[in-house]
Amino acid sequence: MLVNTKAKIGVFSIALGAYLPQFPQLVPNFEAQYEDFKKTIPDIVDIVDGGMVTTKEQAMAAGDKFRAADVDLVFLQLLTYATSYNVLPAIRDLDVPVVCINVQKKLAPDYANTDIPIWLGDLYACGAVGEAVADLERAGKRHAVITGVVEGGDPEVAAQIEDWCKAAQVRRRFRQTNIAQIGRPYPGMMDLYIDETNLYNRMGLYTKQFDWEDMWAIADDITDTEAIKAKAQDIIDTFEVEGGATADDEDILDMAKHVLAFEQWAKDEDLSMIASHYAGKAQGVAGKLDSMLIPAFSMLIKQGTACAVEGDMKVAMAMSILKTISGMGQLSEMYSIDFNEDICIIGHSGSGDADISLAHKPTMKIVKVFHGKVGGGYLTQFYPPVGPVTYLAITQDKDGNFKFVVAEGENQPGPIFTFGDTNMRTKFSIPCREFVNRWSEAGPTHHMAAAAGRHIDTILKVAKILNVPVDVITR
Repeated sequence: MLVNTKAKIGVFSIALGAYLPQFPQLVPNFEAQYEDFKKTIPDIVDIVDGGMVTTKEQAMAAGDKFRAADVDLVFLQLLTYATSYNVLPAIRDLDVPVVCINVQKKLAPDYANTDIPIWLGDLYACGAVGEAVADLERAGKRHAVITGVVEGGDPEVAAQIEDWCKAAQVRRRFRQTNIAQIGRPYPGMMDLYIDETNLYNRMGLYTKQFDWEDMWAIADDITDTEAIKAKAQDIIDTFEVEGGATADDEDILDMAKHVLAFEQWAKDEDLSMIASHYAGKAQGVAGKLDSMLIPAFSMLIKQGTACAVEGDMKVAMAMSILKTISGMGQLSEMYSIDFNEDICIIGHSGSGDADISLAHKPTMKIVKVFHGKVGGGYLTQFYPPVGPVTYLAITQDKDGNFKFVVAEGENQPGPIFTFGDTNMRTKFSIPCREFVNRWSEAGPTHHMAAAAGRHIDTILKVAKILNVPVDVITR
């Protein structure tokens, strides 16, 4: 990614202190279980180790570590029964979910040969987790439970832990990086308008404002011939250009200079999201830049920086979430309905994500007019695959609270529009007219992001971490 972040996960385990002097053999057993558990956490995150906690004082020390690190999530491993004083001091001052890892060491008891230390050390699950969650609930903390087993491996537990780590990565990107707004939203699209102070206060995402005058000279200092040629080849490798093109073409080389410039700008400004709209005269250097922005920003999306057209900051956030948790985030909107086949046609013009274009290499073509916008230039079209697809929109209520609107469907084979816009033929679990009604009634704003696959379960985890409600339209 152009701008790298790594989530911070607070991790600690708990056991009842009264057991340890009674059954000393539990200590090395619990220590080994805790070390083994930490090894199951994917290396996409950094662990903030709160240790094995058996006293209130140890819990307070773990809490000090978690606060100092500004953790994005906490994993709590329940080794055996433990009272809630082992839990609450560690998380009392945090505003992130606590995921209780209720994983038993052994698949099943050997009933005839199980004594109390074996039961407490290898077979005690279920008894402590309800008590822990009850106290988390009373403390007003968000929480989740993962139950499973160590012996023989447990793919479901591993998948849930990885999902939570991906979700935590969203929070870290929001808190550590910035969103750029170049220009302003498309005039009159009031659903796109946003209060940047409210955005920062509620979602932790800081806005950096830029004028188009800042951008017109962005590539003037890019002079490294070899780097320009390499980036031009990257563009040709990414796109199939209508009419043919090579990495030596002047227009492609010029585009490569601008891509390199935007890449450096994103790194310098710590930008993981960009929302832009240009409504000037589209002449001279302004027109030149405007003509190539769509493929240039598409190259940035490919590298993890979500770029949204029409100045829509909320859909840039949605694209970034899907890119982070699924590896792809495509700008979309409702296009048309094919009532004969009961499908919604969903897509968008503008920059997009090459990683979703699994059905066909992305294409690039020149048009004289950008519909609804000034100027003309390059359009890019991406080709999502047949199969499951997830849509995510971010909207706000009358009090400024953010909300996610999500749906899963199935992309169908068949004809698509070929005028240069990405579009998908999506069938949902309900009739298309009912889907459009339900989706629209949720007030999702004009745009949404799309990703191949089914991702609602992970989005729900992101929402719990960010403390945002979710409207699930279809699954």
